[in-house]
Amino acid sequence: MTTTISTKQARRRGLVFAILVAITFLLMAFSSNPAVMELQRGLQFALTPIQDTISSVAQNASDIAGALGEIDQLRTENARLAEENERLTNENTRLEALKAENDQLTALLQLQGDFDHVTVAVRVIGREMLETRRIVTIDKGTDVGLAMGDVVVVQGGALAGRITDIGSNFAKVTLISDASSTVVGQLAVSGETGDIVGQAGSVLVMRNIAAAVEIAIDEEVFTAGIEVAGGIRSPFPKGLVVGSVVDVERDANAVVQTAYLAPAANLDSFEVALVITDYDGGLPAPDEQAVPCGTDGTVPDGEVPCYTPAPTASPTPRPKPSASSPAATP
Repeated sequence: MTTTISTKQARRRGLVFAILVAITFLLMAFSSNPAVMELQRGLQFALTPIQDTISSVAQNASDIAGALGEIDQLRTENARLAEENERLTNENTRLEALKAENDQLTALLQLQGDFDHVTVAVRVIGREMLETRRIVTIDKGTDVGLAMGDVVVVQGGALAGRITDIGSNFAKVTLISDASSTVVGQLAVSGETGDIVGQAGSVLVMRNIAAAVEIAIDEEVFTAGIEVAGGIRSPFPKGLVVGSVVDVERDANAVVQTAYLAPAANLDSFEVALVITDYDGGLPAPDEQAVPCGTDGTVPDGEVPCYTPAPTASPTPRPKPSASSPAATP
């Protein structure tokens, strides 16, 4: 039975092979026929435009797909570059801020070495900049020896303000541009003094200058550091630069004039400063307060300073009525 099946399969395979061989010979015979060759050329000529169109469409489709892929890739790359550019911009801004702060700190350290006062370097950690209120908070306080009334200077030794509130690790500095601030200033050329007060904006006002004084534009103004009788000293040491004159207001009928100053310190943006810790303005300590000198000009016992009191005006005695004068009526 198995032999019969194998024989049938062999016959079928032989038949299929014979048919394929016959077809091959037929195709070979017809392909060399001139009529068939002419028909092939005609069909090829007729189908060539269609083939070109199909090929062009396929090429265009391929180009479009490639372009879309490139656009998507460029979009992704552009987004990445935009993020990188933003990061570099932020980093550059940060580095510029650090450089500016470093320049300020370097200048302050140099000033600290050349300064005539003992100072403590501090950093600004907060700002209160309202229309007429100008206060900054610094990062040190009584723990490092700062005290109420200590004077604050910035780059170039320019006056910034005074400590008006303090804690163990912080202090608040009222700037000279604050409306409540008053500094006795002295003109560099004439030596005349006036009261410098803060106001809204970036210009200080120097009032009560004698009208006869000539004031030049760009003339510098320093702290006067006035000391009065009894050992009372100015809240600010002498010789700190306050600003320079930008305008003068004169009234022909007035006995005083007003000057407007540009502050020497950049009061709205300084980041580091020096606090003067060895200057005590106002009244000295009780054991250092001056006392009146002796009536004969002698100095009191010990090393207590003294001063000569100003003479006190005494009332002029009224003359007594004489016996011949009429009695005063009640």
